[in-house]
Parts: sequence; structure tokens; C-alpha cells
Amino acid sequence: MSIVTTIGLMSNILPWGFYGHKKINRQAVFSLPPSLFPFYKEHLNYITEHAVDPDKRRYIVSTEGPCHFIDLDQYENPFDSIPHSWNKAIAKFTEDSLRKHGIVPWHIYLTKLNLQKAFEEKNIEKIIKYSADIGHYIGDAHVPLHTTHNYNGQFTNQKGIHGLWESRLVELYSEDYNYFVGKASYISNMQNEIWKVLKESHVALDSVFKFEAQITAKNEFPKYSFEQRGATTVRVYSREFSLEYHRRLNKMVERRLTSSIRMTASVWFTAWVDAGQPDLSAILNHKPSKDFIKEMEALEKKHTQHQHMGRDCD
Repeated sequence: MSIVTTIGLMSNILPWGFYGHKKINRQAVFSLPPSLFPFYKEHLNYITEHAVDPDKRRYIVSTEGPCHFIDLDQYENPFDSIPHSWNKAIAKFTEDSLRKHGIVPWHIYLTKLNLQKAFEEKNIEKIIKYSADIGHYIGDAHVPLHTTHNYNGQFTNQKGIHGLWESRLVELYSEDYNYFVGKASYISNMQNEIWKVLKESHVALDSVFKFEAQITAKNEFPKYSFEQRGATTVRVYSREFSLEYHRRLNKMVERRLTSSIRMTASVWFTAWVDAGQPDLSAILNHKPSKDFIKEMEALEKKHTQHQHMGRDCD
């Protein structure tokens, strides 16, 4: 007997879906200059597959959750009132308050600094780990629904919109997107760039909610349907509803996804430049240690256990 479950109607747990995050990291490698490309190409599979590690850690590491979002609508005039500096933000709002409403902009910057240090040390394991992680957090910052307390439409009778915008639409239409994003460039003011991305995401929220509500109210298409995924029947947003929503968004999802790719490559490049542009040729053809591989395997095992316990559905 097949099990009927729900997909695309879940809460804020799989930003961009696993497919989207992997796509961002993989494509970013091909935007790197010759000084970095050989090293990243060698570790392409790791950087791609481990793009989803931060999501896997969310149910294992208690401090991980706030690193994926920021509820900007919980602040008055957020782009004027929130300091870009972590220490200044703590002084103004307290750390507990910041973590309650999400810390993604500061965590992106911290991860960039960690990556920079890893380059300085020519530490293969840390370079690939922080590279994979930072692509994930940058992808999160590009998702409009990661900037609001109403992240899943739970306060506007639109529950499930999170999975619709960032998973269902990507699943259905991302093969048609244009991934030619150009080459990575140096980011002179990393914190300003991060907040610029967040502002773009937050401004887009009005359309994200409005178009979904309009299509639902018009009731021209069935909103949900069922699809077979292996032995499981899953409830999804219908293809007709999804197509109309995607059309009205006018390439918004494609723009945010491809912007994530270019920024990820640019942050990798910037971290390397700020580290003094170390020559990575000396660590080519070096493999991660057995202990590092065991650590990654342990994370995967714990994530699988949580899935089996049903903890991936809020």
C-alpha cells in the first residue's frame, strides 16, 4: 500500500530544495577564474553534494536554525535600524533577540571570514566545507520568504507557499533557466552586498504573497494534485497552478537563483583574494582525511535517522 504524504506544502525546512542548493554550488564553480577553478573542479562533487549540509544540521545542532533567515518585518525600518556589524547589532538588540529573528546576514559574513582563514592555512577540508556552507546561506538570503516572520504564509492563510516558491517551481522549471551568469568578481564591501541582497529579497515579498492569493481566489485551476514518487503518492501544488504562479512572478525565481550562483562564486573569490591569493596548486590531488570523511558520514547518518523519525515535517 502506498503512503499519501505532502510535498511542497511544508514549512521553512528545505530552502531552494536540495536540488536548488546543489545547483547553486555546482554552477558557481564554473564562474571561477583560472586561479581557483582547478581546485574547485577537483572538489566539485563534495561542494555540490554538501551544499545541503546546513539544512541537515538544523535538527542536530541547536544553534543552526537562525543562520538561515532574518525576520526583517520584526524590526522597524530594518534597513536603516539594523547595524551591519554583529557587535553593534548585539549592543543595540541583544544576541538573544537577534537569534530569535534570524542571523543569516552576519552568519554569511562569519562564514566568509572562516573561508578566508582556511585559504590562508591552505586547509583543504575547511576550504571545501566553508565553500559548500556559504553557498547554502547565500542561497537562503536570496529567498524572499527567508526575510519574513510569515515565512510559510501561516498568518495569511497561504500555508505551503514556502515550498511552492522555492521547491516546486524549481523542480518544474529550473531546467529552462539561463545559468550563464558571468565570472566571479571581487566584492569590496561584503556586508553591504549581503544587505543589498536581503533588501532585494524583502522587496519581492509583496508579489510572492499577492500572486498566490490572486490565483487561489480566481479558482481557475485545481490548486493541488497527486503525483507518484516511487512507492509514495504525494500531494503537490498542481502543474497548472504552479505554471500560472511562475508566469506571474515573471522570472523572479530564476533571477534569485542565478544571482545566488554569481554571488557564491564572488564570495569564494573574495575570500581567496583577502587571504592573499594563495597558490592552491600545491594542494591539488590531496584528498580529505579519513576523519573528515567520517565526520561527514556521521552527519548524514544523523540526518537520515531524523527523517525516519518524522522530524522533517513541522
